[in-house]
Amino acid sequence: MSRIGKKPIAVPDKVTVSFSGNTVTANGPKGSLSGVLPQHVRASQTGAELLVERVDDSREARSAHGLARTLVSNIVTGVSVGFTRNLSITGVGYRAESRGIRFILFHLGYSHPILFELPAGVLATVDGKAGSVALAGPDKQVLGAAAAEIRGLRPPEPYKGKGVRYSDEIIRRKEGKSGGKKGKK
Repeated sequence: MSRIGKKPIAVPDKVTVSFSGNTVTANGPKGSLSGVLPQHVRASQTGAELLVERVDDSREARSAHGLARTLVSNIVTGVSVGFTRNLSITGVGYRAESRGIRFILFHLGYSHPILFELPAGVLATVDGKAGSVALAGPDKQVLGAAAAEIRGLRPPEPYKGKGVRYSDEIIRRKEGKSGGKKGKK
């Protein structure tokens, strides 16, 4: 049995969950999200809890059980609380500016600034002085994809650490070409 798949999902008071075939839809204060479950898994609600169960004991059902439970949990968490992802910009002259609700303008050491359009449902808070961008939204997959795309504009480099990185990311630093010559004569 899947340990993650067996755990019940607590549904907050403000969230309503409905089922239509293999589609799970949740409505809450942060919006509405829906997701399709794999065909070997079904979800049911008992009181204030959701249970994700396997239809049979096949290999496909066992492998999809924990995944389906996590996807449903992310939908419920997204419409009730939402998700956040923080990015940090490091480098001389590297900065970000907010351009309305949908756009962020990045200056990342290229010959031109980069205008990034946020996907629907993702909001950004830009702190230009501290060099940080905070992304928030109800859909964890869309939020993670937007954060990865922003990070991909200028990935952090290992010598000086310049670039865009996740705020909890640790960059392994290298010494550079003069690092190996210090002890040799």
